[in-house]
Amino acid sequence: MDESFGTGCHLHLIDGSAFIFRAFHALPPLTRKSDGMPVGAVQGFCNMLLQYVGKDHGSDAPTHIAVIFDKGSHTFRNDMYDQYKANRDEMPEDLRPQIPLTRRATEAFNVACKEIAGYEADDIIATLAHQARDAGGRVTIVSSDKDLMQLVGDGVEMFDAMKNRRIDREAVEEKFGVPPERVVDVQALAGDSVDNVPGAPGIGVKTAALLINEFGTLEDLLDRAEEIKQPKRRQTLIEKREQIELSKRLVLLDANTPLDFTLDDLQLRDPDPEALLGFLSEMEFRSLSRRVAETLGAEAPVIPETAPEAADPDDAPEMPPFEEAVYETVTDAGGLKAWIDAAYRRGWVAVDTETTGLNEMACDLVGLSFAIEPGHAAYLPLAHRGEGDGGLFGDGDVTAGQMGIQEALDLLKPLLEDPAVMKIGQNMKYDAKVLGRYGIDIAPIDDTMLMSYAMNAGLHGHGMDTLSERYLGHTPIPIKEVIGTGKSQITFDKVPVDAATRYAAEDADITLRLWKTFKPQLHRAHVTRVYEGLERPLVPVLAAMERAGIAVDRDVLSRMSGAFAQKMAQLESEIHELAGESFNVGSPKQLGEILFDKMGIAGGKKGKTGAYATGADILEDLATEHDLPARVLDWRQVSKLKSTYTDALQEHINRDTGRVHTSYSIAGANTGRLASNDPNLQNIPVRSEEGRRIREAFVAEPGKVLVSLDYSQIELRILAHMAGIGELKQAFLEGQDIHALTASEMFNVPMEEMTSDVRRQAKAINFGVIYGISGFGLARNLRIPRAEAQGFIDRYFERFPGIKTYMDKTTAFAKEHKRVETLFGRVIHTPEIAAKGPRAGFAKRAAINAPIQGTAADIIRRAMIRMPAAIEALPATMLLQVHDELLFEVEEGAVDDLVGAARTVMENAADPVVKLDVPLVVEAGQGPNWAAAH
Repeated sequence: MDESFGTGCHLHLIDGSAFIFRAFHALPPLTRKSDGMPVGAVQGFCNMLLQYVGKDHGSDAPTHIAVIFDKGSHTFRNDMYDQYKANRDEMPEDLRPQIPLTRRATEAFNVACKEIAGYEADDIIATLAHQARDAGGRVTIVSSDKDLMQLVGDGVEMFDAMKNRRIDREAVEEKFGVPPERVVDVQALAGDSVDNVPGAPGIGVKTAALLINEFGTLEDLLDRAEEIKQPKRRQTLIEKREQIELSKRLVLLDANTPLDFTLDDLQLRDPDPEALLGFLSEMEFRSLSRRVAETLGAEAPVIPETAPEAADPDDAPEMPPFEEAVYETVTDAGGLKAWIDAAYRRGWVAVDTETTGLNEMACDLVGLSFAIEPGHAAYLPLAHRGEGDGGLFGDGDVTAGQMGIQEALDLLKPLLEDPAVMKIGQNMKYDAKVLGRYGIDIAPIDDTMLMSYAMNAGLHGHGMDTLSERYLGHTPIPIKEVIGTGKSQITFDKVPVDAATRYAAEDADITLRLWKTFKPQLHRAHVTRVYEGLERPLVPVLAAMERAGIAVDRDVLSRMSGAFAQKMAQLESEIHELAGESFNVGSPKQLGEILFDKMGIAGGKKGKTGAYATGADILEDLATEHDLPARVLDWRQVSKLKSTYTDALQEHINRDTGRVHTSYSIAGANTGRLASNDPNLQNIPVRSEEGRRIREAFVAEPGKVLVSLDYSQIELRILAHMAGIGELKQAFLEGQDIHALTASEMFNVPMEEMTSDVRRQAKAINFGVIYGISGFGLARNLRIPRAEAQGFIDRYFERFPGIKTYMDKTTAFAKEHKRVETLFGRVIHTPEIAAKGPRAGFAKRAAINAPIQGTAADIIRRAMIRMPAAIEALPATMLLQVHDELLFEVEEGAVDDLVGAARTVMENAADPVVKLDVPLVVEAGQGPNWAAAH
């Protein structure tokens, strides 16, 4: 007979919601093949539960264990305050049906599964923790939820399973600034935006802790609020007393929750192999079933091969906790050779560079880090310096105990260029550019950022910190802890070597762990071809383009800045005349008063500051019926061209090369489109004459010309193919002007009588429809009344009904599968497709456009990857990519050869993977500057 709970017993309480949401958000969506049921969160939950229950806890092993869940969203706190948790997003549609399955999973593991209507899981945990403590037992709460930290102490501790970290009284006090028993007082003052607990306006956690430490308790603080010296804080505490007291009742956990079970019901029990394996078989979890069967000494169930294999971090090889990681500093050739030899033996090495800045073309190399096995990494310092007398190292020279840069790079170069050793990195393009400036062509490479992007575009970001937290349960050392912030920030070469080692070696360690996690998942997520064919080979191509840069004529920019200043003055004069008075056109407040108070234009809305909103969306709407907002938009456009381009571009000219070097983000847009940064050369406006003139400043070197090759209407061609629009396909096959054709069809204008204005409207509709534009949006673009714009769209769909059919099918697919795909297999997840309210329209438009824009992006990526080999023998260099355009610099006598070679590559870029029903057509131009070439 089982003994009653008492002294010597140890109760483990698992926060079920934390496990579920971590499993759901950390993994790509998965469905059960037999019926399409989403099961990714269930499998992740089972893996986490198995890992925790099967772990050797040593002296902390549980005698009793339970997983505690929330039952419904309405609790007694909602009766107390109807706005409690009111601002939380709705549960994702594909997670909702998985919640009951996680309960069944818990029961299948023979672990107690508890929930009580009207109470939160935290209240049940609080009640059980108090009962267990009072009975003389110990309690471990498996969660990192800050709301549970008020329970820590007197035999109760928390354990963050994601970070393998214990949370005791000291950890709570470090987080909140007060001991656990005063946490609720701090939370009552600070409030909680996530749970919509109001708190005391203007008082954060740090201030709240100072006040509680000074006055002892929240009640004493409120009773003695008159003693507070700061007037605003004193007034807040007095006037908001009831709100603060309500907040405390909301955050205080109910340790007297009525339970329909006892501690004895939570005794640890071995799982029943038949029940557990039966559940896993029903879920079609093959690999997990095999692992469990092996653990239990049972026979694994036979599961059809069509069942899913999860892209699950727990399927990766076991890796040591970060707390046990060993990071060393390499200071001499012997130590470096040992790491090089180890990399050769292993066949791979994770590499990361540390530099003095983020501009790869201007920074200096400070050091490199390496990892070959998880938990063992090294940092090679090369250029750490002191700060002069009294500085970190005593002088401003390179610190002793470091290898010379050239000696180290001479040793590393053969390894980093060896085709037999894989070099692993996170955002490897940065490291490739830095090392390229030192004469090292690093190859071959694997990039964890791009692996995540290929699998998870649309689900989350792909930066190292995000990936580490999601997939490794580890928060990396923040860079600000190493180099500081603001005026006290230092460059990495001023960081002490020991601190640099901890930071840099950890980066390499994290990168290797991510690689080991992601590499096996690529084929399971069916994106191996995307990663291997579109992502990884693009890295060296972009690195070479970015290092090449493009020449910019500073004098042309300077003259344009002067001309733009004059244009702005002219527009200001027109605006003042229309307004009937002078005012600061750049002041949103003054502009709002002119538009909505003086002129009485309808539609004015004031924000929290009391000023009218005058953003571009507001003015674009008003510009369809009023001249003044239209002129203000023109003024803002010219002002932006001046500040963002003609002024700023001069600062971006590299002092060593005399050229401007943009940087392309490969994993920025979910659709595969590249994004240009620092400076952004893709957003130079081409619709206005002023915007087009800026391209005149981008020039060819003497004896060379710039050549532009641009896909003609590629997205419309892809739409014609994907939607099967016979009229559009035929027009493209016959080489017709598609915009003129659309205008003729819609406006009943004969082709021979077509005007540029009518064609422009048709062009706006053609491209607007691809982006799911509304009548409201088209009205803004064309500056016409909304009803007229909606009429254009309605007639468009009447003329080309197949487009509407395509949109409906794509939306339905996205809602069912939570993703869309390009013709080349790029997966773009659409988790917001079931959203309600304003987000719904945006999510639908994004889902409709993503396969089209993504396919176009894939095509030009394929062209760029093939281009270096095609033009290798020519005196030409690929400089820029601007959406559907590639820009080259070539010697004057080789223009025709370049155009022929590049056009062939671009027009055949889809082959042989995709056979389009319409031809891809590339238009070419050349000239001494970009404007002339385009």
